[in-house]
Amino acid sequence: MSLVQDHLEREFSDHQRVVAHTLAAVQADFARLVGVSVTALQAGNKLLFFGNGGSAADAQHIATELVVRFQKDRRALAAMALTTDSSTLTAIGNDFGFDHLFSRQIEACVRSGDVAIGLSTSGNSANVLLGLEQARKLGGIAAGFTGGTGGKMAAYASPLLIVQSQTTARIQELHILLGHALCGAIERELGLAG
Repeated sequence: MSLVQDHLEREFSDHQRVVAHTLAAVQADFARLVGVSVTALQAGNKLLFFGNGGSAADAQHIATELVVRFQKDRRALAAMALTTDSSTLTAIGNDFGFDHLFSRQIEACVRSGDVAIGLSTSGNSANVLLGLEQARKLGGIAAGFTGGTGGKMAAYASPLLIVQSQTTARIQELHILLGHALCGAIERELGLAG
């Protein structure tokens, strides 16, 4: 077996191990996240996703699946990523500091009953934690996706989906799997799936 084949097989094996352990660990919180998300959307509220780096891309990806479509054409669902407006992001970073990147936007956008979903592979990103804290102050539901032990996010977010791995790549892979599962479950619960 070549080094490349061996590497690929180890990556797949590790991924499968993490999937199995995470499935058992997140079931209750996943059901709760689907429940609060569906309740929010039925009440005319919205879901807001945010994170840094790869988690920013994941936030955009999940929000897009809800706004545009996931399984089939259906009405748009109220979701947004707080990682896309370069003018807002750079102004907040310049005027208030990077730690306030999401809390400032949440102050502007979150209303009671909205669901703020922070993504952080470590669970320790200061700007994500401050965003979740701000959402709670405004009567929003603070939820999250993370990995490892949950980091500091465990004290800020509930429901919290914790991927059972310390490896950033595995955590990010499972965040997209969980994000897709969330989108599909929301569509089904709202009666919009095919």
